[in-house]
Amino acid sequence: QNATSPIMEELIAFHDHALMIIFLISSLVLYIISLMLTTKLTHTSTMNAQEIEMIWTILPAVILIMIALPSLRILYMTDEFNKPYLTLKAIGHQWYWSYEYSDYEDLAFDSYITPTYFLEPGEFRLLEVDNRTTLPMEADIRVLISSQDVLHSWAVPALGVKTDAIPGRLNQAMLTSTRPGLY
Repeated sequence: QNATSPIMEELIAFHDHALMIIFLISSLVLYIISLMLTTKLTHTSTMNAQEIEMIWTILPAVILIMIALPSLRILYMTDEFNKPYLTLKAIGHQWYWSYEYSDYEDLAFDSYITPTYFLEPGEFRLLEVDNRTTLPMEADIRVLISSQDVLHSWAVPALGVKTDAIPGRLNQAMLTSTRPGLY
C-alpha cells in the first residue's frame, strides 16, 4: 500500500536515500574491480601513499554519517507523542486481538481472523477480520499495545507503525492517517 501517514512518507524517502547511497557505492566498487581485472599496470607508489589511506578512512565515515543522521531524525519522529485525540488499547491474544477505546466507557470488542472459506472475492486470506477497528482521519491517535499470553506484533504498514505486544508490558505508538481507507 502507499504511505498514508507523514511518518511512512519519511520512511520511504529515507529508504530511497539509503538505496541511492548503496547504488553509488556498488557502482564504484564494480568499476574498481573491473579496472583491476582489465589493467595490467600496478603502481608501487600508491601502496604507501598517505593520501589514499586518509581517503579510504574518511570517506566511509562520511557515508555512514549521511545515512545515520536522517535515520536518527526519523527515529525521533516516531517516538514523538502529542496530546492524543483518541486512545486505543490493543491486547493480543493467541488467536485474536481485543480492542478497547479508552476514552469511551464500555466500548470494547474482539477481532478474529476470518476463516478462508468465509472470504468474499477480493478479500485477503489472513488479513480479513470479523470486526475491524475504526479510527478517525487526520487525528493523533495513541495506541497502547500489550499481550495477554504470548509475544505478538501489532503492525499497520501503510501508517508506518509496528510495535511488539509483550505480556506484562504496555507499549505505545502514535499514528495519524492523512486519508481514509482500509489498512
